[in-house]
Amino acid sequence: MCQVAVYLDDEKIMDDVMFVEPTPEGVRLIKLFEPPRVVPAAIRRVDLMKNKLFLEKIERGKVQHE
Repeated sequence: MCQVAVYLDDEKIMDDVMFVEPTPEGVRLIKLFEPPRVVPAAIRRVDLMKNKLFLEKIERGKVQHE
């Protein structure tokens, strides 16, 4: 199983995240046995070697998807 640690502006906010999904509100993070959490942020960088996901805080309503 691959799980990631999630960092928001270089501060760890979650461990053992199993599912990451960009949404219009930000990024939805899901762990086993816990309700989903939506963080108003954008994905900045993913380090697959270290199982880390780095997010950057954004203002609500300013999420951009390509």
